Amino acid sequence: MKITASRQALLDALLVVSRAVSARAALQALSGIHVSAGEEQPRLRATDMELGLDVGFEGETEVGGEVVLPGRLLVEVVRSLPEGQVGLELRTSERDVEITAGSSRFHLRTLASDDFPRQPEPDGDPVELPGDALRATIAKVARAASRDEARPVLTGVLVTAEGGELTMVATDSYRLAVKRTPLEAEVPEKLEANIPARALRELARLIEAAPDEPVRVWLTRNQAIFRVGAALLSSRLIDGQFPNYRQLLPESYDHEVKLPRPELLEVVRRVSQLAQRNAALRLSFSEGELVVSAETPDLGDAREALPAPYSGELLEIGFNPEFVRDGLDSIDADEVVIKLISPLRPGLLEPAGADDFSYLVMPIRLNV
Repeated sequence: MKITASRQALLDALLVVSRAVSARAALQALSGIHVSAGEEQPRLRATDMELGLDVGFEGETEVGGEVVLPGRLLVEVVRSLPEGQVGLELRTSERDVEITAGSSRFHLRTLASDDFPRQPEPDGDPVELPGDALRATIAKVARAASRDEARPVLTGVLVTAEGGELTMVATDSYRLAVKRTPLEAEVPEKLEANIPARALRELARLIEAAPDEPVRVWLTRNQAIFRVGAALLSSRLIDGQFPNYRQLLPESYDHEVKLPRPELLEVVRRVSQLAQRNAALRLSFSEGELVVSAETPDLGDAREALPAPYSGELLEIGFNPEFVRDGLDSIDADEVVIKLISPLRPGLLEPAGADDFSYLVMPIRLNV
């Protein structure tokens, strides 16, 4: 194998695939990056058996072949090279790859390529989705997925494409985010899978790097495969029954308060500085006013009021401040509607004048 490429093209591809390199692999090959060269452009591949990334890059192939090199070290070596052309040449007898750039010369020992897993192959016709719509939906929903591996089904995002609509749902049991996005063209058949939120975040990064490329999706029994331009991402699907999110959304609310979203978000950010060590962010609704407050006993307290079109008896409800910030961040509209029932029932954030995004938050019981 012998490849020549610009340092920047090689480094850009390495930085993408390195995000799938396993940090604690029982199999040594999983700590490596697979480099291959054939009739088409050279490619880099990495996987931790949960997530796989396969990226092509611009380069000249003089001799075809494949090799696995230590992933983290390869990235750091290429990062340190001077600008210009970089050569990679497999030296079979020495069992290493010679990396050259200018007067720099490195020799990296190869890992066993036979132990490196095969890339899942797309099969059949893909479902094609618009990249911008998919990336925007991921940004709003993935943050609500759980990071607790003890409940793996909640670490994923339920993705459904049916007819002319894409729906994504995520919950960590304390909050729930639902985003419905219209598609420019109807999908030929229903697509539904629980995909790890981590994989979707990586997909969003691929889309950001190639914003004009459509996203092609293949589903197998246990894998989702996405193609964005020259990049291929594969992810295992999560087994288990995803919660019926429709049952979690209350059918009606007793109070609906419309507020300017940017102003409310700034108030929440300021006051939340004093909501530390699991302290709640307190929202107190009274006639014509909302008071946002927080207190951490040995640090201090904060409160700020803003006008609110609320009428009725005093209603005080507490929420996790991070969850409220995330919900307000996920809404694009200038105004947000807060829907409430009681201090012990979940609250809902929605963009004013639209029903395509819902963000449900469980309350925290307040000490009076």
